[in-house]
Amino acid sequence: MTERSVDVIVIGAGIGGLAAAIDLAAAGRAVRVLEAAPRPGGKAGVVTLDGVEVDTGPSVLTLPDVFAALLERAGRRLADELTLRRPEPCFRYVYADGAQLDVHHDLGATLASVRATLGPAAAGELEGFLAYARGIWEAAAPVFVYGDAPNLPNLFGLGLGVLLGMTRVDPLSTMRRAIHHRVRSPHLRQLLERYATYNGSDVRSAPATLNCIAHVELALGGYGVQGGMVEVVRALVRAAEGLGVEIQCDTRVRRVRVDRGAVVGVEADDDTWHPAGQVVCNAEVAHLVEALLPRSARSGIRVDGAPSTSGVNAIVRARRTGDRVAHTVLFPDDYEAEFADLFDRDRPPSAPSVYLCAQEPCHGRSGWADDEPVFLMANAPAEPARGAQDPRLAEALLERALERARGAGLLAPADAVLWRRSPADLAARFPGSRGALYGAASNDPAAAFRRPPNAAPRIRGLYVASGSAHPGGGIPRAALSGRAAARAALGVAAKGS
Repeated sequence: MTERSVDVIVIGAGIGGLAAAIDLAAAGRAVRVLEAAPRPGGKAGVVTLDGVEVDTGPSVLTLPDVFAALLERAGRRLADELTLRRPEPCFRYVYADGAQLDVHHDLGATLASVRATLGPAAAGELEGFLAYARGIWEAAAPVFVYGDAPNLPNLFGLGLGVLLGMTRVDPLSTMRRAIHHRVRSPHLRQLLERYATYNGSDVRSAPATLNCIAHVELALGGYGVQGGMVEVVRALVRAAEGLGVEIQCDTRVRRVRVDRGAVVGVEADDDTWHPAGQVVCNAEVAHLVEALLPRSARSGIRVDGAPSTSGVNAIVRARRTGDRVAHTVLFPDDYEAEFADLFDRDRPPSAPSVYLCAQEPCHGRSGWADDEPVFLMANAPAEPARGAQDPRLAEALLERALERARGAGLLAPADAVLWRRSPADLAARFPGSRGALYGAASNDPAAAFRRPPNAAPRIRGLYVASGSAHPGGGIPRAALSGRAAARAALGVAAKGS
């Protein structure tokens, strides 16, 4: 059966696909989104457990201005669509030596907390480091985050001022070296090194440019969203449908059809044919290249680089205590050993750091009568390129993480684990990902230049928008990837930010 022709087919209703659909529809294009899952959202997923809806994906919203600008394209205001929350404290870091450090939404309150917990010297170190991180962000963001996919020729085309500014991004040092050069406090070092895991990279080899993540979260702020992170997805769906975008769920795309070097539409698993002159793929780039495109099609899209980390996850029905903070991180005694396990030995950490998000204080969600939903995560390597990892390794890692949380008094032995997910589960849900959460890892200075661009170099009308394409993984960057794909489809140059 042939469906009505549209201007653009978007494969996937994740954050990037919805963002692309909004921009394209706002420009007057007829857009149809085909989503394999029963609901939109991609990695920003939800599940209902014992009658309570909980988030299963990202738990912190950064750079809300990205979504304000996107919603504005649809004639909507962020304040009308989403209620952002500033939980206090925002993060609690619990160290192996018993120290606890609270981080707040307001940077001044965070510095005061560091001063009270770790001393005035540590507070001064953090303040100085964040000034350095801000300089990286201001130089790098217009090119590597908000702009089109970077390459050396277009970098030189940006002018001498931009090129001189690039010296501030510190690309030839590593995150760890730059942190240790500026910060002596071992507690702050661990906190800052953890930001490498925000895009699944190795702090020992990732370029120091990524230290800008500390500025984004600690200075610009990490927010909760009233009702859960899924409300971001729902707001984007409302905006897209308000512009006339068709969203079809339970429709898995089988093939992107290419004729004479140009896309002509897509075939779905239900044998429907969707003709269109442009296709935006909001799926893993590897899945597009290896499964969706005909073998004879030469897209010019390179899929290389080691995958970012994956993770084991659980949702725990935890007895309500009244003293949980929005986000808690338990550090191991030897944090560097975790990176060695993940990247040198390609195995789950023997002593993992553990992240917990209490969804009631974070997102104002309503749990059960006496219990609250707590999301737990520990980092794990992605699945092997061939074959599968022994599932017992992921199970053992999750049990170690749960035991650490129980030992810290954050969970009780009687608290029930209602849902769990392994890297293999993620790999099955997101084909081509190997379970990696952020596409390729950023473990060398050239990583940003190797990310697939948002327009296929050799196939007219084909665009990519996902965390595995430019500018990378995470909620705001996935949205920016969708917007970059839409710009390319519309033939509009990036303005930066």
